[in-house]
Amino acid sequence: MDYDTMDVDEVGPRVTVREAATDHVDFTLSNVDLAFANSLRRTILAEVPTMAIDLVEVEVNTSVLADEFIAHRVGLIPLNSRQIEDVLYTRDCECDQYCENCSVTIMMNAKCSKDSEDVVKVYARDLIVLDPRPNEWVGNPVITDEAGQGSVICKLRKGQEVIMKCIAKKGIAKEHAKWAPTSAVGFEYDPHNKLRHLNYWYEEDPVKEWPKSKNAEWEEAPQDGEPFDYNATPSQFFFELESVGNLEPDAVVQQGIKVMQQKLAAVLQELAGDDSRLGEADADGFGGQSPDGMPQGGEYGVDQGYTTPYVNGGATSAWGGGATPYGATPYGQNGWNQ
Repeated sequence: MDYDTMDVDEVGPRVTVREAATDHVDFTLSNVDLAFANSLRRTILAEVPTMAIDLVEVEVNTSVLADEFIAHRVGLIPLNSRQIEDVLYTRDCECDQYCENCSVTIMMNAKCSKDSEDVVKVYARDLIVLDPRPNEWVGNPVITDEAGQGSVICKLRKGQEVIMKCIAKKGIAKEHAKWAPTSAVGFEYDPHNKLRHLNYWYEEDPVKEWPKSKNAEWEEAPQDGEPFDYNATPSQFFFELESVGNLEPDAVVQQGIKVMQQKLAAVLQELAGDDSRLGEADADGFGGQSPDGMPQGGEYGVDQGYTTPYVNGGATSAWGGGATPYGATPYGQNGWNQ
């Protein structure tokens, strides 16, 4: 079967890294079309798997904050997701709710003495990761401040105590923002607006009221009186990615590309009419769907769609039913290899 190929130069996609640090990366992607570049952006934002606290078992809480409030705060603390491919999705695990193969157990035990008049602050550093766990990195709270304390979880006065057992699981930001690997992904193309995809509103002078971004230096400015090219298409795209710390910026991009490869492999397998189960990896190692993601007696493409790994043991979705509007998701097992 023949498929249309992307109209790019023979050299193929090209990446130019303009700036890189431990928490962000600024790069350009060229020789691809707009659909591909935007797909990569959306995949990085919503479908790169990470670890986050998903279940909280409250043993003691005499603080002024409600159980749900503290549980929400600890859920948003970034956790190290290095080599997350060692962790199974809950829906793919044989356990009933969670185990050492699909989760990481984290304890929080903080107390302010009855004789103390000071306010005790509970930080992310006070979260204790218990063994066993899939590897030595996954589940560790991300702490980047100079003091080595991390985010403030709550404050305790004398006699107050908090004891909680937290269960971190693998998930994606499409289900909840706590699994997001990035805080922001900047995306721009055609900084001079030569393609006229934007119609700027202005009062007097659009040039003064809409200053050019720093990306304008990377493209040639339009000449006065230059005729409009109706066949022109964007071919260079500017990305600026900021990680929340659970994955390094380059790992986030690599994971995004891997997820796209798996999704495209599933589509091609369907178009080719392959009757084999998409959960089984092909020759390249890209499985289309988790092996246990199929319904009883069902076939791929007619299942109930993606199910969350944290509601009723992964049986229902966050929208209140067994199905989500995304259909079958083919990301399966993936991760970043160091």
